[in-house]
Amino acid sequence: MNPEPGDYVEVKTDKGIFKGVLLPKNKFSDEDIVILKLDNGYNIGIVPLEMKVLKKGEKKKRVKREIKRKEGLPTISVIGTGGTIASYVDYRTGAVHPALTAEDLIFSAPEIEEECNVRAEVLFNILSEDMRPEYWIKLARHVKKELDNAEGVVIPHGTDTMSYSSAALSFMFERQSGPIVFVGAQRSSDRPSSDAYMNLLSAVKVAKSNLGEVAVVMHATTSDDYCHIHRATRVRKMHTSRRDAFKNINSQPLGEVRGDEVKFYGEYKKRDEDNILLEKMDEKVALIYYYPGLSEDMFERMLDGMHGAIIMGTGLGHVGTHLLKSIREKIKDGIIIGMTSQCLHGRVNLNVYSTGRELKKAGVIPLEDMLPEVAYIKLMWILGNYDAQKAKELLPINLRGELSARRMITW
Repeated sequence: MNPEPGDYVEVKTDKGIFKGVLLPKNKFSDEDIVILKLDNGYNIGIVPLEMKVLKKGEKKKRVKREIKRKEGLPTISVIGTGGTIASYVDYRTGAVHPALTAEDLIFSAPEIEEECNVRAEVLFNILSEDMRPEYWIKLARHVKKELDNAEGVVIPHGTDTMSYSSAALSFMFERQSGPIVFVGAQRSSDRPSSDAYMNLLSAVKVAKSNLGEVAVVMHATTSDDYCHIHRATRVRKMHTSRRDAFKNINSQPLGEVRGDEVKFYGEYKKRDEDNILLEKMDEKVALIYYYPGLSEDMFERMLDGMHGAIIMGTGLGHVGTHLLKSIREKIKDGIIIGMTSQCLHGRVNLNVYSTGRELKKAGVIPLEDMLPEVAYIKLMWILGNYDAQKAKELLPINLRGELSARRMITW
């Protein structure tokens, strides 16, 4: 009896004997790999020495999936970009690769069809580490177009760089007519502990709300109890694999999704009538992590050809005194340099120690409690849309909730 996909089989390997349901091969698997779904729900890829059928599986006819429209429900646009929330596993290497269509995403959480009418498509099918500023611009343009026909937009995205992409769109949209909600998964949908289903369904609920900001929706705890709604310019991935990896830094989340309830904790920007997009990004901005031993030569090479730079300094915002001369010269040459802290929590203060005072005197702009990667994206966006003098004025001012400085521009 030849084993077929769906059969419950016993496989003998040089690592031992495994039992499970034989899964179909995908085009990315090697010919010698057999994929099993084990009794514990996990999938493995193994090289068989012998394989026998313990129980024949039932033949199932593949049904073509169609997203049905229902009268009276709001329209939500789902724009796929890749990532673990839409992924398959390479069973030889253990690596995760984007694979599912936007329709597959929707059907992975069928309750979504009870929440809204869905416009689903895949804009990118990439790993999040391959995201680039040009993709942010393309995504922002597409989101703007979708907001003309939908109540809100949900963007499934890889978690590794999701905070970068969400911050980019947050700055690009001066006004927005509905929520723009980024969502991801720490664990792929073929795993019993996957967070993809709950995160996606919660993101759709937020996309129906009155929110007029860019947000990130992810698990609030390691359990499946509720999700947090994070402001895009305050959130950071703080763990490699935990389901509650995304945390607001130096502020509380915007709110939560618990069951059917979407609750906001405090003030937030409401949806606007118009969509105003300032999409330009100046890619000649460096993000520099200061470390003991960073030489003047290396530092200057990092700044070569740049229009701006964000430094992740130590503690209150410091670098070695041997770099002060280079910093003075670069600022005189017209480069805008902002200072953030590697500590993440807390606030930059260049007035406490002599090094900080020298940096401030040289023209380095202290960026209070702004996250380094958010400052990096903000400076790219400012330099892309304003002249250098205006950029210097705007960099330390709160535009999208990215810092809690004393001066503040209202939305």
